[in-house]
Amino acid sequence: MNRWWPKGPAGDVVSAGLVLALVLTYTLAQDVPPGPWGLALIVLSCGVLAVRRRYPVPVAVATMLGVGLYYPLIGAGSPVLLTLMIALYTLSAQGYLRAAAVVAGITVVATLAGELASVTRHVDDVAMVMLLGWIVAVLALGRLKRQVELGREEEARRRATEERLRIARELHDALGHHLSLITVQAGAALHANDPGQSTGALTAIKQAGQEALRELRSTLDVLRTPVDSAPGLDRLDELFGHARAMGLTVTAELAEPRPVPPEIGLAAYRIVQEALTNAIRHSGASTVVVRVRYGDDGELRVEIEDNGSGGPITPGHGLRGMRERVRAAGGELTMPARDTGLAVHARLPIGGRR
Repeated sequence: MNRWWPKGPAGDVVSAGLVLALVLTYTLAQDVPPGPWGLALIVLSCGVLAVRRRYPVPVAVATMLGVGLYYPLIGAGSPVLLTLMIALYTLSAQGYLRAAAVVAGITVVATLAGELASVTRHVDDVAMVMLLGWIVAVLALGRLKRQVELGREEEARRRATEERLRIARELHDALGHHLSLITVQAGAALHANDPGQSTGALTAIKQAGQEALRELRSTLDVLRTPVDSAPGLDRLDELFGHARAMGLTVTAELAEPRPVPPEIGLAAYRIVQEALTNAIRHSGASTVVVRVRYGDDGELRVEIEDNGSGGPITPGHGLRGMRERVRAAGGELTMPARDTGLAVHARLPIGGRR
């Protein structure tokens, strides 16, 4: 039904027309016709439902007045009460629960007062209980619909936030490493007295720039397509080559490769990439040891340790990105305190989220 039913104001107009047709069909089928005034009240009560989402409170008041005039003046042979129930449901569904309760309370009190003031009983006990039951039911259904919609909106906001963080992590990790290499090499070229050293630095800048462009294109492809095409453990040698070109001694202790989920391989690759970038830019390290091994408990363990300056760790975008990646994968990230150098230990579940 949702596929062909019109949305927005057009849907409300169609709904109001269907309610009008239903009420008129039932009313005109009775032995006693409603007369012109009765028809006018029915048309007005049903017609205002066409704007019930735009003006929920005025529509509820209008239907309450229409129903309140119709039954005492015309008679009980019409389901025009349906218009008031729809208006109360809309009030509750849009969050106007107090207004809905006030309109419902006035309706019940007015009905009881009319019965007490009348010599003849028009609403028996069963009908009064049914009226109260209908009112409570439509208010409860409207409230439930409101809670479901709020839950969907909150879920949509949460997913949008997660997607923004994922895009920010991918761009930071893809470009930050190579731009750091370019910055370091540019500084070396500026302060070098040896033309050969400057030429080597410029060559490294060119290679890092080309690699940065390739990483950017790859990252954009990942953002458009599934993560299967993203870099993983099979491309760690590229990272080691870049780090060695910067003068960093990298010792790789890699276990025999095993199949891992693409998102886990991407997380491990980015963790190693960020750790090497930190070693080059911030720690002043000359050697780095990278260990990749598989635990018996179904985990991928990535450990990066350097011999840099050590000391307190100042969290930045890179470290926060590593923690978010590991957390999203269902793993754990620790950075043990050391007097010398920085250690990054990550445990990632190979079987997916834990």
